[in-house]
Amino acid sequence: MQPLKLSRAFTLIEPGPVVLITTHDGARSNVMTISWTMVTSFTPTLAITTGPWNFSYAALTATRECVIAIPTVDLLDTVIGIGTCSGADTDKFARFGLTPLPGKHVKAPLLKECLAHIECQVIDLVEQHNIVVLQGVAAYVDRARRERRTLHAVGDGTFVSDGRVLDRREMMRSKLPEGL
Repeated sequence: MQPLKLSRAFTLIEPGPVVLITTHDGARSNVMTISWTMVTSFTPTLAITTGPWNFSYAALTATRECVIAIPTVDLLDTVIGIGTCSGADTDKFARFGLTPLPGKHVKAPLLKECLAHIECQVIDLVEQHNIVVLQGVAAYVDRARRERRTLHAVGDGTFVSDGRVLDRREMMRSKLPEGL
């Protein structure tokens, strides 16, 4: 074993796929990249980390709704581009050729280019830790999409993509909550 700087320990526990969060402030839509997400229950209650430094945060907290859009590995450069510019001065939909689709339960758009989406309501803000707790109200997946590998940020500018699916559903069936 070799020592690792404690400030780099977070790179050992990558939380989940990199996602795009769309918002709509009443006048226009925006999209931001988020690499720290978590599932907090099966209902689904989810959480993201963000705060006032992100342009979308004002719309997210004012409207208390958003869409979590799940991009795939073929969108890596787009995901990074979205995350390295601000919606304050950039129409990210135009700049990155994103196609907004209407949500059924929230005003924030879905993104045609993404594999899956979760329409969400904000149910809590944990300001001390910059955590936004979300309740999913609808979910969608594009089963016709060929690319299905999601992106995972290591935290140092490198990414990992999901690979082969290892199916152990039968083995775990008695351990999962009803309905999953």
